[in-house]
Amino acid sequence: MDEEYDVIVLGTGLKECILSGLLSVNGLKVLHMDRNDYYGGESTSLNLNQLWKRFRGDDKPPENMGSSREYNVDMIPKFMMANGALVRVLIHTNVTKYLNFKAVDGSFVYNKGKIHKVPATDVEALKSPLMGLFEKRRARKFFIYVQDYEESDPKSHEGLDLYKVTARDVISKYGLDDNTVDFIGHALALHLDDNYLDEPAMDFVKRMKLYAESLARFQGGSPYIYPLYGLGELPQAFARLSAVYGGTYMLNKPDCKVEFDESGKAIGVTSEGETAKCKKIVCDPSYLPDKVQKVGKVARAICIMSHPIPNTSDSHSVQVILPQKQLGRKSDMYLFCCSYTHNVAPKDKYIAFVTTEAETDQPEVELKPGLDLLGPVDETFFDVYDRYEPNNNHEDDNCYISTSYDATTHFETTVKNVLALYSNITGKDLDLSVDLSSASAAAAEE
Repeated sequence: MDEEYDVIVLGTGLKECILSGLLSVNGLKVLHMDRNDYYGGESTSLNLNQLWKRFRGDDKPPENMGSSREYNVDMIPKFMMANGALVRVLIHTNVTKYLNFKAVDGSFVYNKGKIHKVPATDVEALKSPLMGLFEKRRARKFFIYVQDYEESDPKSHEGLDLYKVTARDVISKYGLDDNTVDFIGHALALHLDDNYLDEPAMDFVKRMKLYAESLARFQGGSPYIYPLYGLGELPQAFARLSAVYGGTYMLNKPDCKVEFDESGKAIGVTSEGETAKCKKIVCDPSYLPDKVQKVGKVARAICIMSHPIPNTSDSHSVQVILPQKQLGRKSDMYLFCCSYTHNVAPKDKYIAFVTTEAETDQPEVELKPGLDLLGPVDETFFDVYDRYEPNNNHEDDNCYISTSYDATTHFETTVKNVLALYSNITGKDLDLSVDLSSASAAAAEE
């Protein structure tokens, strides 16, 4: 332990493991420690017995739930956009060789009390029951504009400078109604609220393009992919990567205490009487509670079912987004469902999550709109956890703290946080221009 490292990473949550791998590949000497005796931290994956122990104490799961070992229930379930930043990070670091992906069957949106497939192309817009005939034509024109838009080709801009005009300006040019804007903004561009409407339109258009390109990638029903056996494989894959590049891992290290010098800069970590020195600390909020602030909380229900979510075309894996306006809420609600086809449950069993940013202290009541869409449920576990963000200045104390995981069931916000931390730690942006085809074979396999 008495060595000096460039970076000590505390916690083996998904964000910390990705950073540990990236920093090791970047040539830094990394020590990675966790107070737990398992990988994953908050984003760990549990078998049935562990799930029961966590939420039901000493009770035992009923026999008819099947073998405990066949369950891999991700505590922070999130799908990956097939062409998104996380997949690019996986390819950049060659972690894809440790993982097998499978395309996700469906991507849906809740609108006026019903579940609909999210239309992402001009062809799908014309077929979608979400819109009337004239609105379909307007939406089709808008989708064609987005599909054809190339930043380097002024002909495709139709006179709009997307760095200057707002998303609202672009939408009003095509005359789209509020209902259409609602599902495009939240279920396709994956914005968390409506602030994007008054911001430059470039981000909005790029997000729409990412969705459509990811959807086209595997010709499936959604733009998302997910690892076989769930996300629990990811932290371990990055741990292996880090080890290949000389990183050191230590699990089950109690009381990891960050040491500071007189000027308040982190200089090392002490555990079990030994101190490892370092230049920088990377950790989740639980390791430095006095350098973070509570910014909200997530309410979630974890459900085990014996059927797919109704009205999702019998999708074995699916995301449904319930935009806030549809529910009269301040934040969207998300449904995530995965099953035995991704090896996360025994045959004919499905794991569903309903998650949202909590606005009350009653998760059972608050999550009801999502739970009502699931149909009969074998078992439900309710949970609420606090969300933290760092309030320190990393330049003053050399501490780089990740934010807690939000309620979204896709990876876009998580990976944004990882890339920002990477830039702050190394002083450079991660190059994500990679050959996306190198991950496709695994993802398309049945």
